[in-house]
Amino acid sequence: MTSAVVTTKTAQNSDRATLGEFFLRAPAVGPALALIVAIIVFSLTTTTFLDLDNMSLVVQQSVVVGTLALGQTLIILTAGIDLSNAAAMVLGTLLMAKLVGSGTNGLFALIVGTVATVVISAFTGSLVTRIKLPPFIVTLGLFTMLTAAAKLVAGGQAVPVSDGLLTWLGTKRYLFGGIPITYGMTLALLMYLGMWYALSKTAWGKHVYAVGNAPESSRLSGIKINRTILSVYITAGVIFGIAAWQALGRVPNADPNAYQTGNLDSITAVVLGGASLFGGRGSVIGTMLGALVVAVLRSGLTQMGVDALYQDVATGALLVAAVIVDRLARRQSA
Repeated sequence: MTSAVVTTKTAQNSDRATLGEFFLRAPAVGPALALIVAIIVFSLTTTTFLDLDNMSLVVQQSVVVGTLALGQTLIILTAGIDLSNAAAMVLGTLLMAKLVGSGTNGLFALIVGTVATVVISAFTGSLVTRIKLPPFIVTLGLFTMLTAAAKLVAGGQAVPVSDGLLTWLGTKRYLFGGIPITYGMTLALLMYLGMWYALSKTAWGKHVYAVGNAPESSRLSGIKINRTILSVYITAGVIFGIAAWQALGRVPNADPNAYQTGNLDSITAVVLGGASLFGGRGSVIGTMLGALVVAVLRSGLTQMGVDALYQDVATGALLVAAVIVDRLARRQSA
């Protein structure tokens, strides 16, 4: 009798471990299921959610957060986090808008705004690698500073943008004659494909995963940890600059109060996509699905008439739930 009970418990523990290992090996399964469930729920509770124009709008709304999440993915893979990414992006939009408003060439303004986000991220990476400051503390401080800087640059007012290059990514085209897409959507997809290749097919990508998973073993194997982490932050800075360009294409108006929850939404997308906040695990495919889940959630709740504050509550709850699932999966597979 005792032997049978022990055998049964062992089998149950083995099943739980197998389930945990499955989610660790295929982290994109969770967000894919969550996306399907969300679409089904909102299609049943609203009358317009499945309309072609609305589905296209949902994808358009996910572009900026999805791009922020792509940069956030790189940082989280190294066991870091960036709470200032959306604030840096907003500052980039304001610099671009202010420059073209003063008569500067649109291409030069775009370059300056992108360089600004790269410098900010490089500064963050330097503090993390050289002084060994926790990424959470560094980016929390930068978030406050950049938010204030954006308001100072804007003078407390939104800055309209009419330059053709800066708003170009919002240009619509129709796929197969009826599906509306924008250049911003196309660029985001190309960025995801490029980053997927970089992380899965190059030595740099393997180093990024290794540094996040086992930094000491990576150091002993000859990987230059500080250089790898700094390269991740610099790459993320370029991505945040492109997100600023996409934001101006989405809404041709640089607003210092825009994307106030962009950092939370990007972290939620990454963690929902199966990445671990402890580093070393995650995928760009999962992040893309996670960004779509966040966009679907906000769009569906808006169509249901739910207040924006409650939408923030739901997004935060989603983030906590995703972290709990990650912790349980790791514990069961151990």
